[in-house]
Amino acid sequence: MPNITCGIVAYWLCPAEPAGSHFCGIISDLAGRFDAPVFEPHVTIYVANGGSESPAAILAQLVKGREPYRLFVRGVEYSDKYTKTLFVQLAPDAELALLSEDLRRASDSPGDYQLNPHISLLYKTMDEETKRRLAASIILPFTAVNFSRVKAVLSPAEIKSRADVETWRVIAECSLTA
Repeated sequence: MPNITCGIVAYWLCPAEPAGSHFCGIISDLAGRFDAPVFEPHVTIYVANGGSESPAAILAQLVKGREPYRLFVRGVEYSDKYTKTLFVQLAPDAELALLSEDLRRASDSPGDYQLNPHISLLYKTMDEETKRRLAASIILPFTAVNFSRVKAVLSPAEIKSRADVETWRVIAECSLTA
C-alpha cells in the first residue's frame, strides 16, 4: 500500500458513460489549448488527512450495496481557485452527502472537507475574462450526470500546479451497483 502520510486521500465519484467520455474530451481539449494538466473527470466527495486506515477497506465497506448516483447540472462556472478554474456545478444531493459523512466517520484522520459537488474542467491560472468566455462557450448535451464508480486517490495536500496534479495516484476503487 502506498505511503499516505505525506499527503491526503481524496475520494472521487466518477461519471459513467456517456458523460465520462464527454467530460474527458472537454478536459483534454482545454488542457491542450491552455497548456494545462489532463485529469480524470470526478466529483471530490471527501478528503481525509492521510491516516493509517486502508482506503480500499473503507471503500469496500461503505460503497457495497450503494446504487449509482444521478446528479443534476446547475451550470458551467469559474472561480479564482486553481482546482475550480472552470467547472460544472452540480446540485446538492442528500444521498451523496450521507456517503461523504460516512467517509468522514470512517477516517482516523478526518479532514474538514465540505461537500460541494462539481466536476472541474480546467486547472489553470488565467484572467477572469477568459474564464467567463470559456464558461459561456461550454454547452452540455445533458442535464444530469450518472456516476458509477468511487475511487480513492493519493494526492498532495495542496494542488497549486500541473506538477501537483500529475502526482495523483488511484490507490483503490469500487463500483456502485444498481
